[in-house]
Amino acid sequence: MQALASSGSSFKPVCLMESLTELNKAFADSLRLQILRLLKGESFGVLELCRILGIRQSALSHHLKILATAKLLSTRREGNSIFYRRALFTEDDLYREIKESILERVDEIPIPNDRKKQIRQIHLERAEQSLIFFRKNADKFQEKQGLIVEHTDYATNLHDLIASLNLKIKSRVLEVGPGEGQLLSELSAKFKNLVALDNSQEMLEKSKKTVSLTNRKGVEFILGDTSTALNLNIKSDLVIFNMVLHHIPTPAKIFRDAYSLLGAGGNLLIIDLCSHDQDWVRDSCGDLWLGFEEADLNHWAKKAKLLEGQSSYLALRNGFQIQMRVFRKNI
Repeated sequence: MQALASSGSSFKPVCLMESLTELNKAFADSLRLQILRLLKGESFGVLELCRILGIRQSALSHHLKILATAKLLSTRREGNSIFYRRALFTEDDLYREIKESILERVDEIPIPNDRKKQIRQIHLERAEQSLIFFRKNADKFQEKQGLIVEHTDYATNLHDLIASLNLKIKSRVLEVGPGEGQLLSELSAKFKNLVALDNSQEMLEKSKKTVSLTNRKGVEFILGDTSTALNLNIKSDLVIFNMVLHHIPTPAKIFRDAYSLLGAGGNLLIIDLCSHDQDWVRDSCGDLWLGFEEADLNHWAKKAKLLEGQSSYLALRNGFQIQMRVFRKNI
């Protein structure tokens, strides 16, 4: 028993020493610090990081492995690609304060202009990929979306959630990416100040047509994205992304933009897929991301100074799961 106790008592310090050694090794390289800087609020694939940093994949993989071993990075498979992002530190992480303190200093490192240019190009390519899909499939949108989920599958739960927010009829509601306008037309019966925002002209025309059939007024249609809304200063009481986030090149930015678009006490409502592994949706439905982890949405919201609100989850027969999440801007 004494031998076991002795062995057990020495095991934990050894493990802690190894973890600390791995952490020190991870931070003791300028290129690894640059990788961590690039991944602030971002998620990039291996080939994307190679483009930004201008290095070979074999060299990058070596550094990514060291960072992952030190639990500074986490990975996620998106189809045939592995995407990297900063790890989310848990409360029981003994080195959490050290990691966060060092990363705060890392985030002060300016990103060179040539790398900023590469990042912008990658974002543009992702956005263009989504735009091309909707340009080609605008007339088949309902059919494509139906492969995953029908609006009627979760509409009742969604409207119950919106009702619980106790908004007034004159509240301004902004829906980003209204698709063919099903939710928009339903909301037009409850609110008199609606804004529909879409960066696809084809889809915006579809939603216009759907809403026109209701003969209701008070809906403004704008071609653009959240940057357009910010430029136009469209302050809103509720911002909705209904099955849209998985089409957006930079999901984390959406939370920051939503914070700026919301008035005090306003709400951001995200309806999207939970993380899944059904890669066929990329080609069939134009999805850039295979759903989202609950923790990712929480993390992006927290970084954007949005508070977690109500949530609802709905499992579908085809194996997908819908998450409906509310995030609030403090008064």
